[in-house]
Amino acid sequence: MDHSPLFRLEPDTQVQPLHAPLLHVAIDGFIDAGHVRAQMTRHILDTLEHRVVASFDMDELIDYRSRRPTMTFDTDHWADYDEPSLVLYRVLDTAGQPFLLLHGDEPDLRWEAFARAVHQICLAFGVRTVVSAHGIPMAVPHTRPVGMTRFASDQDLIDGNVPMFGQVKVPASAESLLHLRLGQEGLSTMGLAVHVPHYLAESSFGDAAVAAMDAYLGLTELQMPTADLVAAAGVNRAEITEQVGAAPEVGEAVAELEKRYDQFLEGQRQRHVLAQQEAELPSADEIGAEFEEFLRESSAEDPPTA
Repeated sequence: MDHSPLFRLEPDTQVQPLHAPLLHVAIDGFIDAGHVRAQMTRHILDTLEHRVVASFDMDELIDYRSRRPTMTFDTDHWADYDEPSLVLYRVLDTAGQPFLLLHGDEPDLRWEAFARAVHQICLAFGVRTVVSAHGIPMAVPHTRPVGMTRFASDQDLIDGNVPMFGQVKVPASAESLLHLRLGQEGLSTMGLAVHVPHYLAESSFGDAAVAAMDAYLGLTELQMPTADLVAAAGVNRAEITEQVGAAPEVGEAVAELEKRYDQFLEGQRQRHVLAQQEAELPSADEIGAEFEEFLRESSAEDPPTA
């Protein structure tokens, strides 16, 4: 297969790329509050059968001087190098359903060429759907259900979604550009931005990872065990509760967030009720039609005059 020089297929894959209708994009480097992306990716690779089918040439994609990798100096020699990588895995869920996982460091350079290369991969493997998930920091308390912002190339893919944002300008990422460009190429793309309490943005928030995984499995219909992820989230929740309890000022801040969150939900509920009531009211055209029908019926019932 002729393809972009930005990636290299493994020898057996180059002979015959194996069909996989879904691509899960998990590129590190941009925002991931609560380590949602990282927890999901680690769980997938820890629990499901997988193998490398392609890898990207990081010399073409990384600006080493702006993001210097780590090296290990041991006593009197250089012993190790934390080499940047961006790898494509073929994964099998517990039902034997194959999907692709693109995981590794975000490219610094050549984003458009990178997007074209990923599109070539999608064509080679028969990918029809692209999905990603990550965490974003929000002014929400950890004691309330985890919320998320869903987005897709086609609104029908996230039917029933209730947007929390209007139009906003945000910094770009290679992952978000993939959503845009692959959607423009006709693929179905879907994403989950999980709302993580801002005070937990730099640490792992297990409940957010569980919520993201549940939503992800619902979107993709993949099957995988989640018991370990749920158990780890329970331990994490207990640790957060202990830490908040040990810091009264943090507890007060969380209580204030709970108050604001509950007020927001009540406002949303009232707007929903008002919208339903407004939808049940007859329109001006309907009222006019009813009035005209009333006049016709009244005229028919009036006795003729002499």
